[in-house]
Amino acid sequence: MANELILIIEDNEKNRKLCRDVLQVKGFKTIESETAEEGLKLALEKSPALILMDIQLPGMDGIAALKQLRADARTKSIPAIAITASAMTHNRKTMLAEGFDGYQTKPIGLKDFLGEVERVLGAGRA
Repeated sequence: MANELILIIEDNEKNRKLCRDVLQVKGFKTIESETAEEGLKLALEKSPALILMDIQLPGMDGIAALKQLRADARTKSIPAIAITASAMTHNRKTMLAEGFDGYQTKPIGLKDFLGEVERVLGAGRA
């Protein structure tokens, strides 16, 4: 599973760095975007194995960006994990109902975060 490319769409530099550092230590390659609009372009250009999508982004939010990804034949099958500071139980259900393949709350817990990344990547192969 390592060596796969993961796109991190996150406007907070510290959160982006934490995700990047954790993933790179585990052998993943990462690319990053601070906005959904830039992230959508990167998804088209680079075809990542997984997208980590913050929900609260400047401009277009993560849910609107996911809808655009799912509407495009070139990106619709890329799995995406919602990353959000909102930890309410109904939010998990809402994000999964919106079409996200996984859900992770901030601040991320390293073990849970990596477990969710590996689960979603593994599910894409099943």
